[in-house]
Amino acid sequence: MTLRIAVPNKGALSQAATDILRESGYRQRTDSKELALVDHDNDVEFFYLRPRDIALYVGEGTLDVGITGRDLLLDSGAKADEVMNLGFGRSRFHFAGPAGRYSSLEDLRGLRIATSYVGVVEDYLFRHGIDATVTRLDGAVETSIQLGVADVIADVVETGSTLRAAGLATFGDVILDSQAVLITRGGDVSADFDIFRRRVEGVLVARSYVMMDYDIEESHLPEATALAPGREGPTISPLGKAGWVAVRVMVPRANSQRLMDDLYSIGARAILLTDIHACRL
Repeated sequence: MTLRIAVPNKGALSQAATDILRESGYRQRTDSKELALVDHDNDVEFFYLRPRDIALYVGEGTLDVGITGRDLLLDSGAKADEVMNLGFGRSRFHFAGPAGRYSSLEDLRGLRIATSYVGVVEDYLFRHGIDATVTRLDGAVETSIQLGVADVIADVVETGSTLRAAGLATFGDVILDSQAVLITRGGDVSADFDIFRRRVEGVLVARSYVMMDYDIEESHLPEATALAPGREGPTISPLGKAGWVAVRVMVPRANSQRLMDDLYSIGARAILLTDIHACRL
C-alpha cells in the first residue's frame, strides 16, 4: 500500500522539509506549482499542502504522515500524534505588550489577546487558570494593540526587533517551544512508515555526527577511546608502523574540533573528519 505523505508547500518549513526528504532518498518536486508527486521506486506519494492544513488531513486519516510545525499541530486540535522532532523551523512563542506595562501571566486576566494561534493560546491560558479574550488575526499582529483591537499579543519571537520597533516587549514564561515535527494519526503504523521513519532518522543522525579517523600509538589507545568511545566502540586496525593503530569512530559534530585538539594533545596524528550523508543505527 502506497504511503501518503503531506509536505509543506511554502513558508519557513517548505525548503528544509524537501531537503531532508531528498537526503532520505525520496524524489521531490522540481516545480513549486506541483501539488502532488508519486515516487514509484519507493512506493510513496507526496502531497504539497498549506502547513496549517497538514495536521487536519493526517488527523482525519486522509493522509498517513505529515511534516508540520508543533505549533500548527497543537493549534489545529487534530487527532494526530507527534512522533519525531526534525530539528528545523524552531520558534518560540511569547506574550508581548507595551514595554513596561505588563510583567507576569497574572496581568493577562480580563485582557484582549490577539494571535494567529488561538488554539495554542487558549489551551495555555486554560491550563494556568487565566480568563482572557483571545482573537484570531492572520498575519502580523503587532499593530493590533496600536489599532485598539487588543491589549496584548501572543506571537513567535525570534530576535525581538519587530516587537521593539512597535514599542512592545515580551513578558511571562515561554508559551511554546516549537519546531518541525513528523506526525501520524496514531495507533498502529505500517511497515512502510517504519522504513520512512528510519530513513529520516538516519539523515538527522548523519547531520549531527561526523566520522573521525586518526592514527595513534597503541599505548595511548585507552586514553583516546575514553575521549571518543563512539556508538558501539571504535574500529581499530593495526598500522604498518610498529606499535601504532588506525582508529575510526563516529563522534558528535558539535564538539568535533575540540575533540581533534584533545586527541592531538595525547599523540593522535593524521586526524581526519568526514561528513556522513546517511546512516542506520
